This record gives sequence, C-alpha cells and structure tokens, in this order.
Amino acid sequence: MVRALLRQAVGGRFAVRIRRFAIVGAVAAGLQTLLLGGFVEYAGIHYLLAAAIAIEITIVFQYALNNFWTFRAVKNTGWGEYLHGLIKTNLVRGSAIPIQLGVLYGIVTWSGIAYLIANIIAILISGVYRYVLDARWTWDV
Repeated sequence: MVRALLRQAVGGRFAVRIRRFAIVGAVAAGLQTLLLGGFVEYAGIHYLLAAAIAIEITIVFQYALNNFWTFRAVKNTGWGEYLHGLIKTNLVRGSAIPIQLGVLYGIVTWSGIAYLIANIIAILISGVYRYVLDARWTWDV
C-alpha cells in the first residue's frame, strides 16, 4: 500500500493531489510542532495533552487549506457542505490522534528521543492513514 502511494505521488493520476496534501501536511506539522513546544515550554502543559491540543488546532487549519487547495476540484462548498466536511475530517483525523499520541509516547518513553522530534516521527507514521481516509471519505475521491 505504501509503495503504491509513493508510486502515485511521483507519476500517477493523483500525483499533484498527493504532493499538495504532503505540502499542507508539512506546513501543519511545523505549526503543530511550534504549538506543542509553546504549550509545553511556556504554558507548562504535559507534552501528551499539549500534543492533543496542537493536533486539534492543526486539524482545522489543514481542512481549510486542503479544501481550498489540495482538493479544490471536489472541494466542499457552501456552509453546510463545508461544515459537514469539517466534521468528517475531524472524525478521520481524530481517529488518528490515538495513533499519533501512542507513537509519540512510545518513542519518548522507550528511546529517550526529545518529544518535538518524536512528534514529527509520529506525524509521518500517522500521515498515510490520514491521507487515505480523508481522500476517500472527506472528499470522496
């Protein structure tokens, strides 16, 4: 499945969409990491709770950007359709939160890698899951 996804990213019919999704994801990962660091270092919030808050903020950010740019050919328009898509993406990405937090916790606990670096790894691992479900369910492609 990962090999097929990588093949599609390079030259398949969904190549542009997959690359755009990855760009939006990279920007959101940077934002999420900044928020996570800020919540932990400046607000004193435990890294797992801070990660959950940062993830939810970036879910909304990513939906707006993906709807406008990545999936613009099939984007959700009008308030009702837009909010329905936002609920769908929250369900999809919300279901990925335990995966990401579990990977984050495991990496920090068992390897001693700093939580910010571990968060990037966790984002990458849960990213394929999020793309497949979002593309197929939130935007029906």
